Amino acid sequence: MASKEGGMAFSRKSYKLTSDAEKSRVTGIVHEKLLNDYLHRVFSSPDHGPAAATSRKPLNFQNLPEHLDQLLHVDEEEEEESQEQVEGRLGPSTVVLDHTGGFEGLLLVDDDLLGVIGHSNFGTIRSTTCVYKGKWIYEVLISSQGLMQIGWCTINCRFNQEEGVGDTHNSYAYDGNRVRKWNVTTTNYGKAWAAGDIVSCLIDLDEGTLSFSLNGVSLGTAFENLSRGLGMAYFPAISLSFKESVAFNFGSRPLRYPVAGYRPLQDPPSADLARAQRLLGCFRAALSVELDPVEGRLVEKESSEWRLQGQPTVLLTLAHIFHHFAPLLREVYVVEAVLMSFLLGVVEAGPPERAQTVVHQVLDLLWLFMEDYEVQDCLKQLMMSLLRLYRFSPIVPDLSLQIRYLRLTIAILSHQKSRKFLLSNVLFDVLRSVVFFYIKSPLRVEEAGLQELIPTTWWPHRSPREGKEEMREETSEERLRRRAYERGCQRLKKRIEVVEELQVQILKLLLNNKDDNGGEASRYIFLTKFRKFLQENASGRGNTPMLCPPEYMVCFLHRLISALRFYWDEYKASNPRTSFSEEAYVPPQIFYNGKVDYFDLQRLGGLLSHLRKTLKDDLASKANILIDPLELQATTMDDLDEDEEPAPAAAQVPRTAAVTLMTPRRPLSASEKVKVRTLSAEQRTREDIEGSQWNEGLLVGRPPEEPDQPLTENSLLEVLDGAVMMYNLSVHQQLGKMVGVSDDVNEYAMALRDTEDKLRRCPKRRKDILAELTKSQKVFSEKLDHLSRRLAWVHATVYSQEKMQDIYWLLRVCLRTIEHGDRTGSLFAFMPEFYLSVAINSYSALKNYFGPVHSMEELPGYEETLTRLAAILAKHFADTRIVGTDIRDSLMQALASYVCYPNSLRAVERIPEEQRITMVKNLLAPYEQRPWAQTNWILVRLWRGCGFGYRYTRLPHLLKTKPEDASLPSLQKPCPSTLLQQHMADLLREGSDVAPSFLNSVLNQLNWAFSEFIGMIQEIHQAAERLERNFVDSRQLKVCATCFDLSVSLLRVLEMAITLVPEIFLDWARPTSEMLLRRLAQLLNQVLNRVTAERNLFDRVVTLRLPGLESVDHYPILVAVTGILVRLLVHGPASGTERATSVLLADPCFQLRSISYLLGQLEPPAPGTALPAPDRKHFSLQSYTDYISVEELAQVEQMLAHLTSASAQAAAASLPTSEEDLCPICYAHPISAVFQPCGHKSCKACIDQHLMNNKDCFFCKATIVSVEDWDKAANASATSSAA
Repeated sequence: MASKEGGMAFSRKSYKLTSDAEKSRVTGIVHEKLLNDYLHRVFSSPDHGPAAATSRKPLNFQNLPEHLDQLLHVDEEEEEESQEQVEGRLGPSTVVLDHTGGFEGLLLVDDDLLGVIGHSNFGTIRSTTCVYKGKWIYEVLISSQGLMQIGWCTINCRFNQEEGVGDTHNSYAYDGNRVRKWNVTTTNYGKAWAAGDIVSCLIDLDEGTLSFSLNGVSLGTAFENLSRGLGMAYFPAISLSFKESVAFNFGSRPLRYPVAGYRPLQDPPSADLARAQRLLGCFRAALSVELDPVEGRLVEKESSEWRLQGQPTVLLTLAHIFHHFAPLLREVYVVEAVLMSFLLGVVEAGPPERAQTVVHQVLDLLWLFMEDYEVQDCLKQLMMSLLRLYRFSPIVPDLSLQIRYLRLTIAILSHQKSRKFLLSNVLFDVLRSVVFFYIKSPLRVEEAGLQELIPTTWWPHRSPREGKEEMREETSEERLRRRAYERGCQRLKKRIEVVEELQVQILKLLLNNKDDNGGEASRYIFLTKFRKFLQENASGRGNTPMLCPPEYMVCFLHRLISALRFYWDEYKASNPRTSFSEEAYVPPQIFYNGKVDYFDLQRLGGLLSHLRKTLKDDLASKANILIDPLELQATTMDDLDEDEEPAPAAAQVPRTAAVTLMTPRRPLSASEKVKVRTLSAEQRTREDIEGSQWNEGLLVGRPPEEPDQPLTENSLLEVLDGAVMMYNLSVHQQLGKMVGVSDDVNEYAMALRDTEDKLRRCPKRRKDILAELTKSQKVFSEKLDHLSRRLAWVHATVYSQEKMQDIYWLLRVCLRTIEHGDRTGSLFAFMPEFYLSVAINSYSALKNYFGPVHSMEELPGYEETLTRLAAILAKHFADTRIVGTDIRDSLMQALASYVCYPNSLRAVERIPEEQRITMVKNLLAPYEQRPWAQTNWILVRLWRGCGFGYRYTRLPHLLKTKPEDASLPSLQKPCPSTLLQQHMADLLREGSDVAPSFLNSVLNQLNWAFSEFIGMIQEIHQAAERLERNFVDSRQLKVCATCFDLSVSLLRVLEMAITLVPEIFLDWARPTSEMLLRRLAQLLNQVLNRVTAERNLFDRVVTLRLPGLESVDHYPILVAVTGILVRLLVHGPASGTERATSVLLADPCFQLRSISYLLGQLEPPAPGTALPAPDRKHFSLQSYTDYISVEELAQVEQMLAHLTSASAQAAAASLPTSEEDLCPICYAHPISAVFQPCGHKSCKACIDQHLMNNKDCFFCKATIVSVEDWDKAANASATSSAA
C-alpha cells in the first residue's frame, strides 16, 4: 500500500525490531513486547475480552495477516445465505426498477435504476423482483408531493395512461396527495405527504395484509385478505403523473425506518457489513492509542488529540487495516451503515472544532492509505448519503437532525483535498447540492413540533371597506395573543437561524480562494460549476428534471448573498482602496468583454452577435476592445456577406484564451486595443478572472466613465452577477407563490368572522343551524391554528427581516449597475435584460410580499432608493437603446404601477426636472405604432382625483361585490401629481407640434376603442337574445371590457388636456384648434347617443351583468364625458364657450335629450310607443352624491340650461342649406375649404383631420399643396366681376 503525500512510501516488508531506546527515538522501531501489546490492543477479537498476556499468541507484522484473516472470518452459512435465493422472493438479488418491460407510459429512470420521474400523463413502473410469501418492506423517498399512487401489483395487472397502481384488481396503492387508498375503489386513508417524506410499503403475505408508514409512523392496515396462492406474487410498483419524482430503496441502502419482522426486498451485504464493522473497530482503536517507544508503553489518547507522526509501526498497522477496509468503503451500504454512522457519532460526541479535527484525521488517512479511485468512490457515496439523509429527514422542533448532517458536511468540506475533489466532480455534477441550502417547510405542523414552539396562534383581523381591507382596532385579548404568537415566532426563527448559519459556512468553504496550493483554489472551481448550474436553469426551462426547484433557489440565493458579502467586506478590510459590499455593483465592461458567458440570454439591445457587429466601432473607441474576427464570421450567415478585411494570422486570438493583449507585458495605452471573444466557464483560468500584472481579468475594457479603483476581487463580481441572475430565474416567482399561505390565512379568518357573526344572529330555537355553524367555526379555527403556525415558518425562512434586507441589497446592486451602464452610452445595450427585470421585480417583492410584518419604509436609504428607481424607469421606458418588446413592456408597466402609490409618485417628483420633463414628453408622444394603453394609464393616474366625479377607488356599482386584492394598483386611492400635470401643460402649450399630434392620436384611439366596444356588445347582445342555449366566449367579454375601460381612460386624458390647456381647443388662432374641437364634439355626441338612448343596446347589456363585464356601467363613461363638456361650456372664457357651443350644436349628431339624461330628465315617449316600466331605475348624476359634489352638480345644471337656450336660438336662426353646398365627405357641414392645386372642396374639419395622417386628395389622390378658405357667395361675386 503506497501513500501519496509527503514523499514517503510504505510496503509490507518486515522491520527489524529492537529495544534500543536511542534507536527507537530516531527510527520509531519498537521492541517486540510493545509491538505485541500494540497489535493486540488494535486487533482484539470482538468475541473475546482482552486476554491475559500469558494466553495471547504473540503478534508481529509477520503473522498479522493470518490474525486479520481469522478476525474477519464470517460464518460460511451466513455468507451463503446472503447470496442464495430466499424463500418467498423471486427475481434478481439486486432489486431495481424494471426499465425494459415492466412499465407503462413515458418515464425518466435514473442511472442507478432506483429513481424515476413521470414524463407522461400517468406512467407506471414496477420492480424486477416480486414476493409471494413472508413479510416484506421497501421505502419510497418522496421528492415531489404531487399525484402518485404507490404500492404493489401482480404481473397480470394491465395499466394505461389513465389507470395505474390501485385502479385494477390485485393492485393496491396509497395516495398521499389525495390522502386515499386505492384498489379499484377508493376510500380515505393515511395522512398527506410532502416532498422530503419517506413512505414505507409493507406486505404480510402470511396474514394477507398490506399497510403503509409515513416517516416511520404506521398509517394502519390499508388492505386485508389479499389474493394468495399459486401464481400470485406481488411487485413493488408506482404510478405517477407528469413531473412527479421519487427514489426507491429496496434494501441497497440501510432502511431509514426498518420494521421488526419485515425484511427488505434486497438483502443487506451481511458478510461485508460484519467485516467492515470489525475493521472500523480496529481503526478506532488505532486512533485511540499512541506508542511511546522511549517509555516502552501504550498511551491512551482522545481521537481529536491523536496525530500521525510517521512512526513505521503505526503506518504499517494502518496499512494492514486499509488493505481490507478500502474495497469495502466503495460499497454504498457499507459507507452509509458503517462510515457514516461513525462520522456522525464523532460529530455528536463533542464540540464542532474537536469533531472537525477527528474527521480531518480520518480523511487524511483515507487519502494516504487508499488508492485515489477508492477514496473518490467512498467520498462520492458519503456525500450522496449525507444529502439523502439531510433531504429526507423529518422536521423536529430543535432541527437537530438537519444540524448534525450539516455539521458533518462542513467537517468534510473543511478538508481541503476532499473539498476540491467533491467540488470538481460531485457537488454540482452528481448531486443536486443546492439541497444542502434548503430548509423544507413542514406540511404537518404537529409532527414538526410547532405546537410546542408556538402554543398560541394569532391572525390579523381585517374589515373590508371601500374595496380595501383595513386593520380594525384590536382588543386586549387579541393583543395578548399576538404578543404570545410573536414570541413563539422568535423562538422558531432562532432555531432556523442556527441551520442557516451552518449553510452559510458551507458556502464560505466553497468560496475559499486561499487554498490554491497544489492546484486551483476552491472559489474558481465553484465559479465554473456555478456558471454551468445557471446555464442549465436559464436555458433548460423546458427540461423540468434538470431545473433546480424554485424553493431551493430562494434559500440558495440568501445563503450565497451572506457568504458573498462576508468575503467582500473581508477583502475591503485588507484593501482600503476597495469598496464595501453596501456599495457593490457589476461594472459594465463585464457585459461586453467576453469574460463572462451569458449563454443565450437577451441583451437590452438585442442579440449579442448583432450588437458586436453594429457596435464594434464604439467598442473600439470607448473601451479599446476589438471583437475577434473569427467570432464575427461565425455568428450568422449574414455576416459572411460583409466586406470585412480578414484579420492577419498573427493577430488572431487563440481558441484557448478569452482575451489576448497585443502587448501583454506592459501597461495598455489608450491607442492599443484588446481582442476579445466569449469563453465557456470551463475554458477560463484564474488569470482570466482575477487578471495579472498587466491584465485586468474580468474588468478588461474599462470605459472612461468607470473609476479605475477596484471594487473588490473580480471573482466576487462574477458571483454577484450570478446572484442577480438567480433572482431572475425563479426566486421572484417563488416569493410571490409563498404569499399564498398569507392569503389562505386571510380567507379563513374572513370565513371564521362571518361564521361567528351568523352564530350571534342565529335564533337559539334553531338548534340544527347552531350545530352546523358551531361545527364550521371549529373547522375554521383548527385550520387557522394550523395555517398561522405554518405562516410563522414561512415568515422565518422566506420573509424575515434579514431576507428582506438581502432582496433590498440586490435591488440597490441592480440600480447601481444600471446607472453605471447607462453612463457608457451606446454600450449600455450590452447589459443583459435581467438586470432591469430584477430591479423592477425586487422592488415589487419588497413592497407586496414582505408586508405587513416588515415594511420597506423601515429600510435604510428607502427614499433615495425609490428616487433612483424612479429615475431609471422614467428614463428607460422610452430608451431607444432598449429593443426587447418584453422588457419595454415591463418598464412601462412598472412606471404605471409606480405612479399609483403616493410614496413612489413623490419619488418620481423628486427626480431632476430635466428628467421629469423628458419623461412627460415621451408620454405625450403620438399613440400610433407603440403600446399606448399603458402610457394612457399612466396619464390617467396622474389625473385621477382631479377630474369630474373621479375620486373613487372602486366603481360605485362594484362596492357590494367581493373585495379585490387591495394591493392592486387600480385599487389605490387617488394621488394626482400637480407637478407632472404642470409639465404636461407646459409641453402642450409651448410645443407647436406636440399638442396636435398627441391629441389627434388620442381622438383616433378613442374612435377605435369605442367603435370596437359597440361592435362587441352588439354581438354579445345577439348571442344573449337567442333562444337556444349558448355561451359567450370569456375572451370576447374580456376584450369588450378592455375596450370600454380604454374608452373611459382616453376620455379622462382629454378632460385633463382641456382642463390644463383649454386654449388648444378654444383658441382658434391656433391652426388645429377648430379641427380638434370639431372632432372632439363629434366623438362626445357619438358616445352620449349610444349610452343614453332609452332601452338601447348599451342599456340592455349592462342589465345582463355578465361575468367579465362588471366594469361596464353608465357612471364611469358618462361622468368622463360630462367632465369634458363642463370644462368646455362652463369653465372656459366667454369666447371659448361660444365657440364650443356653436361647434357642439352644429354637429348633426347632437341631441339635447342626451344632456338631459345626465340629470335623470327623460323625454316624453313618442306617440304609439310603450311607456317605460314604473319600477325601472333611471340613471342620474344626482344619485351619486358620495362621488359628485354639490358644486359639480350645479355646473351640470348650468350647462344643461345653457345648451337648452343656445339650441333654441340656433334652431330659430338656422337657414336651410342645399345638398350641393354640403361637404361631400361628412354631409354635416357646409363646404368651407378648397384644395390646391386640384380644386376639390370639403369642410375644414374633414380636410384638417385628413391632413393629420395623409397628404393626398380625397378624390383624385393628387398631393395637396395648400388649403384655402372658400365662400360660395364671395366666389360667385368674384366670378361675375371677372366676367
